[in-house]
Amino acid sequence: MFHKLSKQMVRRVWTMSPMAAEFNRVNPKPQSFPRFFEQKTGLFGHELLSEPSGFYLFRENAIVESDRLVKEALSPHRQRKIVEVLDQLSNCLCKVADMAEFVRIGHPSQRFGHSAEEASIAISTEVERLNTNKALYESLREVSERGDRLATNALDEYVMKLFLFDFEQSGIHLDEDKRKLVLQLNQHILHVGSYFMSSTSQSRTVPKSKLPEEVRNCFHSDGDYLVITGLYNDSDNELVREAAYRVFLYPDEHQESLLQELLMSRLKLAQICGFESYSHRAINASIANNPETVWELIDCITDRLRPLAEQDFREMLKLKTLDNKYAKSVKLWDIPFYTNLFKQKMFSQDMSLCAPYFSLGSCMDGLNTIFGALFNTKLEICDQTVGESWHRDVIKLSVIDSITNTTLGFIYCDFFERSSKPHNDCHFTIQGGCHLPDGSYQLPIVVLSLSLPNPTQQTPSLLTPHMVDNLFHEMGHAMHSMLARTPYQHITGTRCSTDLAEVPSILMEFFASDRRVISTFARHYQTGQPIPQHLLNVWLDSKRVFMASDLQSQVFYSALDQSYHSSKPLRDLKNTTEVLSQIQNHYYSVPAVANTAWQLRFGHLVGYGAKYYSYLVSKSVAASIWHKLFQKDPFSASAGQLYKEEVLQHGGGKPPKLIVESVLNESISAKSLSDSLIDIVLQSSERHIHSNSD
Repeated sequence: MFHKLSKQMVRRVWTMSPMAAEFNRVNPKPQSFPRFFEQKTGLFGHELLSEPSGFYLFRENAIVESDRLVKEALSPHRQRKIVEVLDQLSNCLCKVADMAEFVRIGHPSQRFGHSAEEASIAISTEVERLNTNKALYESLREVSERGDRLATNALDEYVMKLFLFDFEQSGIHLDEDKRKLVLQLNQHILHVGSYFMSSTSQSRTVPKSKLPEEVRNCFHSDGDYLVITGLYNDSDNELVREAAYRVFLYPDEHQESLLQELLMSRLKLAQICGFESYSHRAINASIANNPETVWELIDCITDRLRPLAEQDFREMLKLKTLDNKYAKSVKLWDIPFYTNLFKQKMFSQDMSLCAPYFSLGSCMDGLNTIFGALFNTKLEICDQTVGESWHRDVIKLSVIDSITNTTLGFIYCDFFERSSKPHNDCHFTIQGGCHLPDGSYQLPIVVLSLSLPNPTQQTPSLLTPHMVDNLFHEMGHAMHSMLARTPYQHITGTRCSTDLAEVPSILMEFFASDRRVISTFARHYQTGQPIPQHLLNVWLDSKRVFMASDLQSQVFYSALDQSYHSSKPLRDLKNTTEVLSQIQNHYYSVPAVANTAWQLRFGHLVGYGAKYYSYLVSKSVAASIWHKLFQKDPFSASAGQLYKEEVLQHGGGKPPKLIVESVLNESISAKSLSDSLIDIVLQSSERHIHSNSD
């Protein structure tokens, strides 16, 4: 009896890896306090940053160092390549600016946040001063044209050109009056964009009498007015969704004037600096390389995508007619609701059974397995000194080269949601990798900030498909930063064109959607049992819902963004809403709604001005790399080595298009990019249809 019971108990025992155990911890880590003789360190190990006031010395030391490096760059007795001096100059300022930017928005202490913001402003002022240093620019230009007194290689010369381009973005090569105007425009654009962003999420009020009586109680009441705080996409009442859509997105004259001012100022800035449009300026030296290629891609994919997207909308309409048999079409306020409803009807019951197999710890084990197979690396939990991180939930990982057993860099994982942190999932570079003057290598340091559900006393953090995709996406960015062993921090990791920077992260989403990969790590957090095949099918099918209509929306947003940042932002029309209507009716299957202006709530126009297309290009390139290198074997060491050597380790050290063409061994064109995107949708549709028939 005792012997049999022991066997049963042994079969149930599952020992988690240290990685999974740490990320699946259900009890909060105890707050660390320094022992009597233990010295408290500061943020990221910087002793100066043990207190908020340390940011003052941190930034001042960087400014003093930058002055010294400027003198070295201009000295007739310079003993180093000018590109080495300028990169060290960039490094000393970026280490303060990058950390300050993260601490400003990611640290729970307002005092730390305020001090970091002051440091960020001071460094920005210093950078602006350097960008207008004519002597520094002329010295760099002369070396670039005539050659340095010290021997340089192709990478040195390429990085010099990048530095020159950065200088010229500020108009330093122009006459004095134009240069002053460029500075003024840059400041003006910054302020106008900030004002525009601050209003994108503001609530709207409307007199109660303006809305049907039967929906008034669905909104917050303030006297004789109703307050509309968003789009109410989750409401099962179509009248509520429509009312919220029409009120929340009603055109606002002030916001319209800000957007027009932003677009016209950007155009003026670009043209002063010698570009035809702001889009030409923004897309220069990217994979796409110019707006003409972007438009060719948009137009190439539009007609091919339309019938596939319209099939998605017909599926939504079928659901809508169950609620309203007279419904003839899907409206813009219906799309999020019926997309979610479709997923609920198809998958919700089984999805709750999937969740225990996707604990955060299991997913981190999966990532460790992938990186180990492809790159010969391993992730290890690091002990932290007191004061090194900003919250007790933060877990520090070291990335180790398994062959040489050397540390490649550090990843700080701030994964759980809390009210004081940004809700957007982000990758922050704290310190870029580069060679230092003493011959050592400065290790990269990054922060991954996610908003995953907090563990309870009984269960670890359990992830949805979207959360797993986001985790893999951000770890793709992190490993780009870790494996880009560039000599210069100016080109380290994700310091490259936006459409290239997103390729490694989107590629990781393909791994997160591959049955063979998921099967290696999706294990029940209590028993260690692998996910059953029928639940794995549900998990994968839920991610393939309405991919065509989603892609069509990205094409439409890209077309709108390009149009707004062209040489004629308003297209001879009255306002940005008329442009929106014209673009939407051509590139999207659901027409614009009269007297609404959702572009006035579209904050990406500020942060991704003329670069929203990057989603299309990077997704296409990532898909091509997946199919060429990893589709046959997602754990192929030879494919991983090729990908690391041709893509990751260069960072921004080669022209982006050349990086992509070298790994794919083929030319990149609008048609090839379009073909890759259409293939994603077609293959997803075929798998989904086959799954449903099963």
